[in-house]
Parts: sequence; C-alpha cells; structure tokens
Amino acid sequence: MPKLLDEIHPGEILLEDFMKPLGISARQLAADIDVSPSRVSEIVNGHRPITADTALRLGLYFQMEPRFWINLQTEYDMRTTTRTQQERIAPRIRVFQHAVT
Repeated sequence: MPKLLDEIHPGEILLEDFMKPLGISARQLAADIDVSPSRVSEIVNGHRPITADTALRLGLYFQMEPRFWINLQTEYDMRTTTRTQQERIAPRIRVFQHAVT
C-alpha cells in the first residue's frame, strides 16, 4: 500500500531525493554540516524533526533555501497532527463568533 503524504517524514525526502541520488552517506552529511552522525541518522529514519538549525545547515549545504526544509517539517507536523488529533480537539473548541454590523 502506498504511503499517505502525511506519512512521508522530511527525513525520508532527504534520504531518497538528496542523499541517495547524490551518493552522500549519513556520516558524510553529518561531517559536512557539522552535526553528529546520530542526528542525521535519526532524521533520515523519521525519529527526529528537521529543526530550524538543521534546515539552515541543509540549505547552506545543498545551496538552496532553508525554508524548503523547515516547510517540509511544518507540513508533515500539521498533516500528522490533524490526522491524529483533530477529532479529539475539535469538539472542545469554541469557535469565535464575531458580531456583524
């Protein structure tokens, strides 16, 4: 069964769309962006989010806008949270009703 979009962690995109095609190992990426190998490993395995710090490092490394990486993480977080929490949260929200004049 194909993965839903909200199941694709930004680390998987980093691994499949950047590291593998470019022949970059997790150890090499970690050394090149000055982070621990465990940090990269946790990201590509979907166990750690891409923080603003990591997004900046990846942006500089791949010569691209760091927002690409942080936006991937934000979208992933929003889709995942909506899917897992919306039914529980929605009934507890009192929707703002403004007066129309």
